[in-house]
Amino acid sequence: MPKIQIITTPAGEELVVIPRADYDALVAAAAEAEEDAAEIAIYDERKAELAARRDERLPPEVSAALLRGDSLLKALRNWRDMTQLQLAHGANLGQGYVSDLESGRRKGTPETLALIAEALQVDPAWLTS
Repeated sequence: MPKIQIITTPAGEELVVIPRADYDALVAAAAEAEEDAAEIAIYDERKAELAARRDERLPPEVSAALLRGDSLLKALRNWRDMTQLQLAHGANLGQGYVSDLESGRRKGTPETLALIAEALQVDPAWLTS
């Protein structure tokens, strides 16, 4: 064990003098512990998402359509290879209303979005979150 020196200041505060290598090792260990704590927090957050069923990912085709500028509803409808009329019929809505939802001219109620999600056979959370 290296020699450790303790110095007491005139105010009574104790200072510890250690070799530089020991100091560097302590700093590295503290940084590693901080990184571990951050990883544990990410892990805990991910487990909570899984428990809340927010873990389902959009299909790659839908993500690509979103990147091209399509609305989520339009991307999901096209992914399911449906026309607006087919979706409207499946959700018991008017085609014009579906068009308004896709373009953002209207916002759907949670009940309406649930009907659309059912017609698209997707998790309702995809449309309501």
